[in-house]
Amino acid sequence: MPESSIHVAGSADGSLSYAIAVPPESLPAVTPTALLGAWDAARARAHQGGWGPPRELLFRRPDGSAQRLAIVDRDARSWAEAVDLRADLSTIGGLSLCLRLLALVDVMGRSAWLAGLFRVTAAGVELHPALLRAAASMPLDSGARFDAEALRGLLSRTLPARMPA
Repeated sequence: MPESSIHVAGSADGSLSYAIAVPPESLPAVTPTALLGAWDAARARAHQGGWGPPRELLFRRPDGSAQRLAIVDRDARSWAEAVDLRADLSTIGGLSLCLRLLALVDVMGRSAWLAGLFRVTAAGVELHPALLRAAASMPLDSGARFDAEALRGLLSRTLPARMPA
């Protein structure tokens, strides 16, 4: 997939618009190391109060229609800004990294069954390696999120039946 398949335009109000030639579910995998590094960078950026601009993502669907996603929440804007500074959201790889990071945060917040696979402390986050690998590699859905049940199925095949105490 060519890196030139994203076009970025700025607005007078400081917001950014991204025209992306592929849908979210076509974005490539990233490495677990890159995802963890993006998490750490995003956390540091938020701690510094660097919020970043609102971003509108316009994905082209296979049928030619467009799908719009907006990053307007202050925390999500901060995390997107951190990833942009680290990996360049005008590239497919950088955009995939950003959306996977946001999808991971989202699925951790809405899926209580994940609670034993991560720990957030004042010093940072500890993610179970299987959760990190899954978030780095499993496809995003059409809404740029992780399908929680697909994630559960994937993790059930990679985790031992019983977690050590």
